[in-house]
Amino acid sequence: DKIFIRTYLAILAVIGFVSADEYLVGVGIGDVTGPASKTEMMGYANPKQISAGIHIRLFARAFAFANVDGSNPMVFVSVDGGMISQIIKTKVVMELHRLYPGVYNAKNVLLSSTHSHSGAGGFHQYVLFDITSLGFENNTFVSFYSGIVKSIKQAHESKQRAKLFINSGDVPDANINRSPTSYLANPPEERAKYKFNTDKLMTLVRIDASPSGKPIGMINWYAVHGTSMNNTNHLLSGDNKGWAEQLFEHKMNPEAMPGKGKFVGSFAQSNLGDVSPRTRGTICIDSGKPCDPLTSTCDGRSETCVGFGPGKNMFQSTKIIGQRQFDKAWELYQGAKEEISGPLQFIHQNVNMTEQKVQLANGTKVQLCLSAMGDSFAAGTTDGAGAFNFEQGNTKGNPFWNIVGGIVAHKTSEATKRCQAPKPVFLATGETKFPYAWQAEIVETQVFRIGSLFLVAVPGEFTTMSGRRTREAVQKVVNANGAGKNARVVIAGLSNTYADYITTFEEYQRQRYEAASTIFGPHTLQAYIDQFKYLTDNMLKNRTVPTGPFPPYFVSKLLSFNPGVLFDTHPIGETFGQVLVEPKYVVNMHEIVSVTFVSAEPRNNMRLGGTYLTVEQEVSPGNWKVRYTDADWGTKFHWRRRNLLEKLDGQSIAIIEWDLAQTSNVVPGKYRIKHFGTSKQIFTGHLTDFEGMSNTFEVKA
Repeated sequence: DKIFIRTYLAILAVIGFVSADEYLVGVGIGDVTGPASKTEMMGYANPKQISAGIHIRLFARAFAFANVDGSNPMVFVSVDGGMISQIIKTKVVMELHRLYPGVYNAKNVLLSSTHSHSGAGGFHQYVLFDITSLGFENNTFVSFYSGIVKSIKQAHESKQRAKLFINSGDVPDANINRSPTSYLANPPEERAKYKFNTDKLMTLVRIDASPSGKPIGMINWYAVHGTSMNNTNHLLSGDNKGWAEQLFEHKMNPEAMPGKGKFVGSFAQSNLGDVSPRTRGTICIDSGKPCDPLTSTCDGRSETCVGFGPGKNMFQSTKIIGQRQFDKAWELYQGAKEEISGPLQFIHQNVNMTEQKVQLANGTKVQLCLSAMGDSFAAGTTDGAGAFNFEQGNTKGNPFWNIVGGIVAHKTSEATKRCQAPKPVFLATGETKFPYAWQAEIVETQVFRIGSLFLVAVPGEFTTMSGRRTREAVQKVVNANGAGKNARVVIAGLSNTYADYITTFEEYQRQRYEAASTIFGPHTLQAYIDQFKYLTDNMLKNRTVPTGPFPPYFVSKLLSFNPGVLFDTHPIGETFGQVLVEPKYVVNMHEIVSVTFVSAEPRNNMRLGGTYLTVEQEVSPGNWKVRYTDADWGTKFHWRRRNLLEKLDGQSIAIIEWDLAQTSNVVPGKYRIKHFGTSKQIFTGHLTDFEGMSNTFEVKA
């Protein structure tokens, strides 16, 4: 009888009479790699870290959801990059309104970032984040929003009936806390509830077409910084999560090139504020001794206290941390049996954080502060140190740097000093309006409900305990509204806009980097918790909330001081694409093949969805097949000026490397390497595509 009933219900589900908690789901992917030359990279705020090639390409991965009748459409996008800026979110929504009028808006579009520190910068409208990139970089901006829109378009137009399954488990060895002394400031009874001082939990959603059961997508959330590639890197890269995504998608799309497969797998970000991938911890690089635990300095210098590991170099470390995330995700994916059920809901509100009030335990109310950055912000972190004599954990300030900060930005008012205490204010960003705003005041807050999964979209980097408190508070609201059965609350990090870090009140007192970068003062976290509780409660009660003040959008006013491409030339007797250094005729599986071409500035054409190189194999006489591109782990595209004259003569070269030992499934045979570029003429500015090709070489087993 039981077998008969199950069979009968299954048949009804197939022919459409029983929904069995199905949804409409579509997936999509878009290239967001950005300018691979002469552009400051976003994350470390190091003006010397200028893009000069590609390690692996960066992508936006979109997941569109709707009820089976098409109602309640919503889309989640995870983007390989530093963060989501307000102008990117706004521009994406504008483009979606043009493509699908009345379908998507700020409320049902959730953009989140993996926080790779090896993507191109210059895509913000607020001054602080564009200083080291010499202002706004339109190439980066266009790359991001166009790639995101492309991914959403694919997802929206590929929606099909699907079932969702959820699973979770710990990744024990892929992160550490980079501010452990701050974490220890939290109440002992609170810390006692948790085994680790970082969140080890990965939460994964498996997406299968229904009724076929064909896999179409996967999303997981796990907290770890995208800082395996360090601040000496000049190659654009998706860092550890970008590599994990490639591993998973290759597993599901074994015949497809990176970014070209039908299955889309995302390794999304969570509460990573104090979480580092450098699992060997910190040492003083000048002495080999441990760093000072309170200040992360070596003899008073933050520059020499550096986090390392787990590999011997940044490429190896990136690969290891990515592999560890992939391994757990694959295990969870295969074991995902718990079906997600329940309604699709979303709620959104814009909030001016400087106007928010928080009620303290004694009943008094305090208002959040105008934004400000503390002295320890300038010290950087053990993932990427600052300069001069700044150090983390500084609550006293420095008279000299206070004067400097008052010159660079607006002089700090006494009201801001009192509000931000014990933070010694280095930059009073909220009081500085020249040439326009330095940091966000209005942020987007948002909650997505996908059945039993609740995504809390936070506009910044929540520390481990900040994320835990937020999840716990939202979970209580979910339970109180009768929606707690099998409910899971997940922090979706760096979403929709960027308002820096968010520490707990206790961590704020220690004033390490994360606290110094908590811009609205010591009660910032509680204001966010109150807001997300408010949103969740209203969403579950099917009540609307006021839209709130619209965030500004002033792209047309943004300044840029990074010179564009003037022209490209080559020496007399040479041509664009000509090979200067050929590969060896015979190479072995452990070797690196290197070819040098006459080239031109990559900013002339970012080749979104394309490549600057191909590694091709002759599969039959005269028939060549592309095996690898610049998106693959085993290849590297290096670009550089040819001599010290820099822009005066416009000459450049491209060095293409293929590391066979770092490439999977290499088949012995005959190969060649191609380079693709675009040159700019000196007087007309006309752009001309070119390509070059190496000699054929043989790969032996």
